Amino acid sequence: DAALATVGGASSSAGGDGGTPKPSVAVSAVAPAGAAPVPAAAPDAGAPHDRQTLLAVLQFLRQSNLREAEEALRREARLLEEAVAGSGAPGEADGAGGEAASVLLSRVTASVPGPAAPDPPGTGPSGPAAVSGSATGPAAPGKVGSVAVEDQPDVSAVLSAYNQQGDPTMYEEYYSGLKHFIECSLDCHRAELSQLFYPLFVHMYLELVYNQHENEAKSFFEKFHGDQECYYQDDLRVLSSLTKKEHMKGNETMLDFRTSKFVLRISRDSYQLLKRHLQEKQNNQIWNIVQEHLYIDIFDGMPRSKQQIDAMVGSLAGEAKREANKSKVFFGLLKEPEIEVPLDDEDEEGENEEGKPKKKKPRKDSIGSKSKKQDPNAPPQNRIPLPELKDSDKLDKIMNMKETTKRVRLGPDCLPSICFYTFLNAYQGLTAVDVTDDSSLIAGGFADSTVRVWSVTPKKLRSVKQAADLSLIDKESDDVLERIMDEKTASELKILYGHSGPVYGASFSPDRNYLLSSSEDGTVRLWSLQTFTCLVGYKGHNYPVWDTQFSPYGYYFVSGGHDRVARLWATDHYQPLRIFAGHLADVNCTRFHPNSNYVATGSADRTVRLWDVLNGNCVRIFTGHKGPIHSLTFSPNGRFLATGATDGRVLLWDIGHGLMVGELKGHTDTVCSLRFSRDGEILASGSMDNTVRLWDAVKAFEDLETDDFTTATGHINLPENSQELLLGTYMTKSTPVVHLHFTRRNLVLAAGAYSPQ
Repeated sequence: DAALATVGGASSSAGGDGGTPKPSVAVSAVAPAGAAPVPAAAPDAGAPHDRQTLLAVLQFLRQSNLREAEEALRREARLLEEAVAGSGAPGEADGAGGEAASVLLSRVTASVPGPAAPDPPGTGPSGPAAVSGSATGPAAPGKVGSVAVEDQPDVSAVLSAYNQQGDPTMYEEYYSGLKHFIECSLDCHRAELSQLFYPLFVHMYLELVYNQHENEAKSFFEKFHGDQECYYQDDLRVLSSLTKKEHMKGNETMLDFRTSKFVLRISRDSYQLLKRHLQEKQNNQIWNIVQEHLYIDIFDGMPRSKQQIDAMVGSLAGEAKREANKSKVFFGLLKEPEIEVPLDDEDEEGENEEGKPKKKKPRKDSIGSKSKKQDPNAPPQNRIPLPELKDSDKLDKIMNMKETTKRVRLGPDCLPSICFYTFLNAYQGLTAVDVTDDSSLIAGGFADSTVRVWSVTPKKLRSVKQAADLSLIDKESDDVLERIMDEKTASELKILYGHSGPVYGASFSPDRNYLLSSSEDGTVRLWSLQTFTCLVGYKGHNYPVWDTQFSPYGYYFVSGGHDRVARLWATDHYQPLRIFAGHLADVNCTRFHPNSNYVATGSADRTVRLWDVLNGNCVRIFTGHKGPIHSLTFSPNGRFLATGATDGRVLLWDIGHGLMVGELKGHTDTVCSLRFSRDGEILASGSMDNTVRLWDAVKAFEDLETDDFTTATGHINLPENSQELLLGTYMTKSTPVVHLHFTRRNLVLAAGAYSPQ
């Protein structure tokens, strides 16, 4: 019984008789005179208040049906049965009640500089009784753990007494005491315990501000902000501007920090060390923050080294809990539909003339056979409904297969050529680029709210004729698709007007009939590439939409924006089908997994999340970037994810195991675009530092150590081999690389707008 363990089992040295151990309960520190000896009386707390506290606790235990705990406490405090008013109704037995009781008791201890009650077995900050909700926040009174207690005014009165937490002048002492302890601890523990500095610093500062101790808060900030890790600089800048209680109300970042628990992964040994220190020092202020605002994910085994921790930390809410990356992900590819590839006569003759054996047939079979075997990690074919293939799609697939036969096999010795499309005189400000899969069209989104579409092939862009002219056409003729096009409209460039703000995202549909664009005006628009007009405006986001992308199978698309959620849409629905909520800051980029069952989102909270399209659940959280994430790409086999951020690093992730498996250092500015080559041998990255870099993806992903131990504890050892993996760096004169694309034959197309220095 959880509560009993807290109350009855607190054996600590609390005697006045030379410190001999004497069984006593932490609550006895606030019991009236005549109770067990107390090392120090609670400051300015008169007997009636102590008595009220105790009665509230007893009443709570009685109502939660925790008789034994109540008995033990009463015996300890030598109170008589009659003192407790009302014979409470039988409430929840030890489940939630026990949890709440232990919370209440730990709250009571908080105001008392006596020994703290140890955690009940099995309910550490990481156990089931970890309780959210802040005692200092406005929502504290009236809610204890998971049990609402509005109808018990005395309990809420007790809790509101701790709104004023601790002596403001002592905060600096508390913090420097802990700092001294951590810095003097053994090397193996120091790295792990140093993770506490930042979250404690923020919470103690916010607590001072919240309780209107402005001068103390200011001096606390000035004294310790220099000790924090360099990757928290931006957050600290926001924090330093919050100096009054009123500032905190409207600031979303800080509200998130207070409500979401900061996650730390610490080995059991380091955690025990910390707990012992805080309880010996009776440093309840810090212990409270640890229990209320931090989620300590304790693992058994060796403590992690500084490098291992640095690789994984840096996001707004700490690391991901290990549980977050445990669920199964179907990262395999769906089976390709079987399409017969007709052989062209000219090809056959051409090969015979040169006297070569016919290589066509076996090669065609090898393409077919690759997709016939079902991938063991693939989702069931009908897990989410995908659109049927139209005849035009089949023709396109056949074209694709033919191109594939002419594809260049890339590798360290055979690097792709790069064709760079520079947007000159783009005074409108280029903000987004996309290229069709067959590389025939390029679209640019601009800050003047237009979308411009160019044809890259000699074939000009034409719109469909007007309705009156269409009725004259013979619908049975073979070239009806040619005849419906209006030659008078042919041009290399079409401009699409409709948005009322900069266009930040653009995406072509796989069949090249549609184009999506997302804008600062909060809408996503679907344009027809037959008529070059807007078909639908999707309104769901209330703020700028930073990115949008079509599913590889068409029909579905995803968008992400400033409102911190990503939305999944279908082209024929006005409302989103799924809302992916969980990021603590803007969703900057969105990408579909090649099998269309998952969506990855990169955010300004410095995390990447993978969402299941079927049920909207978050199935992976990847932390490790030290800045907002601006680019994502999946490997063609669906197993890996590459992410790029403002910190200039490209991180590689194993989706199945939920682990970081590589880090590519080299860029000196934000990585805006990432793409794998068609067979996944090479990863191309484009950046604001005006370079395109090519990396050896095969080598980066070979012989990965993904044993169960690594997966369980997150002891990742990243090889420092960025220089070996870097195959080439290509400078532009002065053009940031906004978009990268591999053609079906593995030529790289890059795009950006020339920005004169």
